[in-house]
Amino acid sequence: MPQTKVAEEPKSDLHEYADGWITERKGTGVPTFLKFAYIVIIGGVIAYFLLYMNGEVNHSDRGVLVRQFNQATQSSPALMYAVVAMIAVYAVIVVAFAFKAVHKDE
Repeated sequence: MPQTKVAEEPKSDLHEYADGWITERKGTGVPTFLKFAYIVIIGGVIAYFLLYMNGEVNHSDRGVLVRQFNQATQSSPALMYAVVAMIAVYAVIVVAFAFKAVHKDE
């Protein structure tokens, strides 16, 4: 079986991260739709956390048990909103990093 030879890329055009697990070619960037995917995913995380931070209290089968458990354990809304605030800060940092040019091509 004949072996196909792959053309070698010049090493100066490649930049490796994480001991070679991630390779970046000079002049290429992350597609914009992937950057916006960060916003959609983080928005989903925040929405899910806000909707279900006290459990699934409106579920037809186990909603009653969840409400009884919440009454017995006395969850802290302030703590839950502090966690949402930390998620929001993380989201701002990730989105700012995603849309900022990390390095300049020479």
